[in-house]
Amino acid sequence: MKPQTLRIILIATFAVALVAVLATRQSGAIHAAASPLPLAADHESTMNDQTDLAITVYNSNVALVRDTRDVSMPAGDFQLRFMDIASAVNPASVHVRALANPEKLGVLEQDYEYDLLDAAKMLDKYVGREVTLLRTVKKDNSTAVEEVKATLLANNAGGPVWRIGDAIQTGLTPDGYRFPALPDNLYSHPTLVWTLNNTGAQRQKIEASYLANNVTWSADYVLNIARDDSSASLDGWVTLVNNSGTAFKNAKLQLVAGELNRVAPQAAGVAGAMQFEMRAAAPLPMQQESFAEYHLYTLNRRTSVFDKETKQVSMLTAPSFPVVKHFVVNGQSYYFRTRTQPGAAIKNPVQVYYKFKNEEKAGLGMPLPAGTIRAYQADSHGGALFIGEDRIDHTPKDEDVSIHVGDAFDIVAERKQTDYKNLGASTFESEYEITLRNHKDTAITVEVNEPIGGDWEFVGTPSFPGTKTAAFAAQFQVPVAKDGTAVLKYRVRVRY
Repeated sequence: MKPQTLRIILIATFAVALVAVLATRQSGAIHAAASPLPLAADHESTMNDQTDLAITVYNSNVALVRDTRDVSMPAGDFQLRFMDIASAVNPASVHVRALANPEKLGVLEQDYEYDLLDAAKMLDKYVGREVTLLRTVKKDNSTAVEEVKATLLANNAGGPVWRIGDAIQTGLTPDGYRFPALPDNLYSHPTLVWTLNNTGAQRQKIEASYLANNVTWSADYVLNIARDDSSASLDGWVTLVNNSGTAFKNAKLQLVAGELNRVAPQAAGVAGAMQFEMRAAAPLPMQQESFAEYHLYTLNRRTSVFDKETKQVSMLTAPSFPVVKHFVVNGQSYYFRTRTQPGAAIKNPVQVYYKFKNEEKAGLGMPLPAGTIRAYQADSHGGALFIGEDRIDHTPKDEDVSIHVGDAFDIVAERKQTDYKNLGASTFESEYEITLRNHKDTAITVEVNEPIGGDWEFVGTPSFPGTKTAAFAAQFQVPVAKDGTAVLKYRVRVRY
């Protein structure tokens, strides 16, 4: 071959190689540009990052949690594991935002990791992997732990299947397992995982808000009634029950009273409030305000509510206001003719009520959330005894409160129908007799409420004045002397 020809071949070969190298580099550059950038390493935020916490509890088994934390975060896309949250969180209600520049922190994805750590789930995650089986044995009057390496082939209802060496083994009951590492997506506590895009500062305050179930509150009241039944004092308490799966430490506490409309969940667990005797405590007043169509009560200090805890805080104290004691007999809408004792009177319980007005001049006036009022009264030795309880609905200011504490022991009410006539044309006359016997050492007045059906009117004059309190009801105020008897008689004509 001539030297000139060899030179041309070498130059051509070098050119082809150079083109190939350049093409490879260009292809690699294009591929690199098309591939997404990897996410930054996972970042975690725990309760140690918390700078503020506010919890608003509704009286419908739900609470709004606002958790503010100071979090370090890289630029660009990254994952943030937001830990130490309520296990009863509603994932669809979660919202996260940066407090300083919310437009510079975007949420790309959100996951709620609730696959919590336990031994059974650890085994499920290690199917196809090697595990160390631990067994305690006695040897030379002492105990030792033997370790056996085994590969978990399956973990079904019939028990795990192992490969130990060349053998397949079932029915093993080791004393324990040793795992080399914690599996992915298995957490010791419920965790929110966000994929975020940060174009702002690398340290920011963020607020995560979410609704959590299994947090409840109720109002409980202690009514101390004077011996003469003319005045009383009222202490109001808030009872909080936290079964959310996390503690709320040093939190701003707000309570919302009212009937909140909510979509029925697929499955709901309602925590039962623990009942116990009220404790006397210094009043811790709450600020109250109207909020939408509800009432908002704000505790004037921070407090902590731990998981699985029932906590009480003072809501109001009214030292003295007037009360009125009422005795009430509610009649029957029909007359039951007993076959075993024809003509016998029917006994009606004489109910005992205490009434007061929720007004400011009496030292009250705060809208009272629905709850249970427990009444107490001192005996002759000054000791306060429990005399009954009742439940009240939400009560605005300037409305009356009436509680039924029980039935009177020393007052007897008997009811009889003494006459009945069919006058024709769907017209009837009936006569009734209600006998009241008072064995107390004081005179009383009994309110008698009689249901009367149809188009009715009194015939003649009742033995005690009666008023038509509703379309189908009449009311009588019957005074009864101490150790005395009073008989209410009235006759009605009814058209159907």
